[in-house]
Amino acid sequence: MKQKAMRMRESREDRIFGGVVLFFLIMVLLITIYPLYFTVIASFSDAKETALGHTYLVPRGFTTIAYKNVFKNAKIWSGYANTIFITTVGTLWALTATISCAYAMSRKNLRGAKVVMGMFVFTMYFGGGLIPFALLIRSLGLYNSLGSLIIPSGFSVYNMIVARTFFTSNFPDEIYEAAKVDGAGELAIFVRIALPISGAIIAVIALFNAVGFWNSYFNALMFISDSAKWPLQLVLRGILTQESDLAIDMEWLTKLNLDQAAFMMERQQLANTIRYAIIVFASLPMLIAYPFVQKYFVKGVLIGSIK
Repeated sequence: MKQKAMRMRESREDRIFGGVVLFFLIMVLLITIYPLYFTVIASFSDAKETALGHTYLVPRGFTTIAYKNVFKNAKIWSGYANTIFITTVGTLWALTATISCAYAMSRKNLRGAKVVMGMFVFTMYFGGGLIPFALLIRSLGLYNSLGSLIIPSGFSVYNMIVARTFFTSNFPDEIYEAAKVDGAGELAIFVRIALPISGAIIAVIALFNAVGFWNSYFNALMFISDSAKWPLQLVLRGILTQESDLAIDMEWLTKLNLDQAAFMMERQQLANTIRYAIIVFASLPMLIAYPFVQKYFVKGVLIGSIK
């Protein structure tokens, strides 16, 4: 009762404003979620129902034929394996480079820290361009190798600045000095003290980099000529633009006993449904992983950004 009495009564204008804000937030949520939801239900719907615009809220003519075609496509599984490798190794490499650099830059006793930080920030605004970058990849011998997709993308100055601010805010100088008095070296302090209290920022940086590696395709488009080394997103791009890469189950279509015109129409509609299924199949891992690290976002990102 006391808590209810102490609560400030909202005015009529406040309630109207809150309702308007809530309405717009719900609209933005629907606009954001519905395309993904439609992709999911369209992948389970009959191709004709989707083509006629009958699929709105629930699957129409429920079928899994699109996913059966996806699972039979060897290029997708090859791309999946490459992307899992790139994402796993790339995220570990990015965490090692970003967190260790951020910790070093957060220490006040680091000589030349301002100069080094200025060089880092300079690279955020100025770059050499695409051609020098491509020449560098070739000169390092990374062309047509998965290393060209991992090594150059393993460090982000923005992520490093966020992690550095996190260390500055959550790792007081008193703890550092006490560890020094106890005889701990820099490596021991970093591994045994700094890392255990940095779970939030590590989770955030890991997710940022994992999503980036999972969705990246531009570097692969430039530097990977062997289709066996293509990541999933580049395979997906090829499938969405070239129907020949869809690996459609022609045996299933033949059983329908259609004339040539109906056969071609059914094939095109099935190809569109398969594309929906591939998009869902490619997005699923990140959608599953996101809820597990979402709780760290407020603690990790906001602490690292406000200050």
